Amino acid sequence: MAAILSVRGITKRYASGHQALGSIDLDVQEGEIFALLGPNGAGKTTLISIICGIVNASGGSVAVAGHDIVRDYRQTRSIVGLVPQELTTDMFERVIDTVRFSRGLFGKSRDDAYVEKILRDLSLWDKRDAKVQELSGGMKRRVMIAKALSHEPRLLFLDEPTAGVDVELRRDMWALVRQLRDNGATIILTTHYIEEAEDMADRVGVITGGELILVEDKTTLMAKLGRKTLRITLAEPLGAVPAELSDWALSLEGDGLELEYVFDSQAERTGISALLGKLGALGIGYKDLNTRESSLEDIFVDLVHRPAAKREQGA
Repeated sequence: MAAILSVRGITKRYASGHQALGSIDLDVQEGEIFALLGPNGAGKTTLISIICGIVNASGGSVAVAGHDIVRDYRQTRSIVGLVPQELTTDMFERVIDTVRFSRGLFGKSRDDAYVEKILRDLSLWDKRDAKVQELSGGMKRRVMIAKALSHEPRLLFLDEPTAGVDVELRRDMWALVRQLRDNGATIILTTHYIEEAEDMADRVGVITGGELILVEDKTTLMAKLGRKTLRITLAEPLGAVPAELSDWALSLEGDGLELEYVFDSQAERTGISALLGKLGALGIGYKDLNTRESSLEDIFVDLVHRPAAKREQGA
């Protein structure tokens, strides 16, 4: 699969001396959904703004579909669409007019049939004559997506697309993103909602402190770094974890009725059999056992807070 986006050695240092981005290297394949995760101030929006030509990089290069974003800026602008975090559009315009205007900005000829299709796909056709200011927050967000799609981009950036959107509408937006990918667009999204990445992304990148610390296939990442938690429901409550069980680093939960043991599911020996044997030897009875896999959120938090040396070692 060909890379539609290639980022090489991109850095950004502001006049104040703040280093927003270190040396970033990234390839995004055509047709995938790529999720860029990171805490506030990690550099997500700065990286997207550089790729979209809004912010100038201090160093490095970016190519979109083989076109350098500086040398071939007209070609790259026509390929890229951006839905920013902020709702930036003329609130007094009609929905259909603002989408048509955005299409014209990129030199595209008027195509009412295509604009109608976008508005219908986004459930905006019934609102086409409404002024943007009259719409709900979720509908305004859809208008921003319609504007970004108006010039038929191959690469679409969604910067926090569901920020401030209620849960039900957020799920509708997820379905829309999948539909856009099915229609041929490559999607790069940033999000604070880890479940969005877990639910939709093909690959995940984690950025923190201006450094891209990991890029991995989502399934591979969860298998490689995920942990499982064994929850043991006890027959009788314990006041504390017995010293004889210290080798397993157990935590006592549920008013003393649950023991939790976090283990590496990829390890040759998980320690579970030995733990259960020790419980029996100590006369500690249990009624139930169940396991829970780590979510992408667990892995993300672990990566961001893990010391750099351990990240490099894959610890």
